[in-house]
Amino acid sequence: QVQLVESGGGLVQAGGSLRLSCVVSGLTFTFSTYAVGWFRQAPGKVREFVAVISWNGDTYYADSVKGRFTISRANAEKTVYLQMNNLRPGDTAVYYCAVSPRGALADEASAYDGWGQGTQVIVSL
Repeated sequence: QVQLVESGGGLVQAGGSLRLSCVVSGLTFTFSTYAVGWFRQAPGKVREFVAVISWNGDTYYADSVKGRFTISRANAEKTVYLQMNNLRPGDTAVYYCAVSPRGALADEASAYDGWGQGTQVIVSL
């Protein structure tokens, strides 16, 4: 059974940085063949795409985070990171990671099979 565990969230002032981690286990296939994405959900809003890294390291970002967030992966540790810099109050949300066996870049939640429980990020003024 696939399991994803996010960590690294917290409270930070605007302009600050956080690095989120997503550790994956229980996959059917080799971790390196999966794409891994980050999504977020703010209170009262729908879950939205943030970033994704494909099986071969290609990346794609939502316009709202482009230039501020960086997604990376460490296949040997079955871990994906989301480095978030220059954080804004609008980035406040619960952040979720998810895996897609398709391996390719995807920004639709329907492309992902497994989801973590999320980690809270709060950005204050």
